Amino acid sequence: NFFGIVHVEAMPDSGADEISWVEQMNEEGRCSFVKGFVASCDLSSENVEEELESLKMVSPRKLRGIRWILNCVGPYKGGKTATHVGTLRHDGVDYLKEPKFERGLAMLEKHNLSFDLQCAPIQLVESAATVFAKYPNLKVCIDHMGCPRSILGNDLLDNGSINPNEIPDEEELRVWRQGMKAMAALPKVHIKISMLGYAVPGWIRTPERQAVLKSLVREIVELFGAKRCMVAWNWHVNAAVSDADGHSIVGPSAVELLDTLLWFFEGYSDEEKERLLSGTAKEFYRLD
Repeated sequence: NFFGIVHVEAMPDSGADEISWVEQMNEEGRCSFVKGFVASCDLSSENVEEELESLKMVSPRKLRGIRWILNCVGPYKGGKTATHVGTLRHDGVDYLKEPKFERGLAMLEKHNLSFDLQCAPIQLVESAATVFAKYPNLKVCIDHMGCPRSILGNDLLDNGSINPNEIPDEEELRVWRQGMKAMAALPKVHIKISMLGYAVPGWIRTPERQAVLKSLVREIVELFGAKRCMVAWNWHVNAAVSDADGHSIVGPSAVELLDTLLWFFEGYSDEEKERLLSGTAKEFYRLD
């Protein structure tokens, strides 16, 4: 049964304005299923305390957490590296290494807010695990499986044909696994199974790609346990963009995605499946 959704920020100019916009649609009966918000807030801001208070005032009953996209391995190069376009707001600066960002991060627990962590695998290794270990009571959710990137290479070859490679990039996976293990050691850290096509662009094209992705997802569940894993639909534009963040022109329908996830989770108990598909998210985001 469909229970509801958590609206996660989509890089707005103003986190408060984005929430107000969604709430207005809610009042008009267009999205009454929104049960909570993960809002945008630049935690490095000198006025971060005031900004957090402002967000709480806009939606005092639904504000659950904060996200500020952090994927940064250097200046943005049009998607050719793991640096996300969202970090153009502080191009080339890794906020996870900035004391001013950590100062804002430290305020979240005071306001009973969680943090959605979206960053590159190398950042988990070099910074995130150390930073979040300092705040053992702060609830953290790693977005998009920790963002392993194109582990089988591009979806298509330069000539437009489907890339036949079935051998994962072991160096990418080595760094990702190191980061995953470090973060899984922190009891308050959870993880989202989402944006599958970023890890394996065009995974829906072949059974071989799907098998690689299934192995990756199950590795995450085994590492964190079902009680700290949650499925996230990430359905914000269309199938291809939502699934692969621009790394492929194909993506699954909502039904295909759900069917694939159920296949990924075959052999798990009903209790574990319930946690993965809804229970963990309800608990983490405090949904009624």
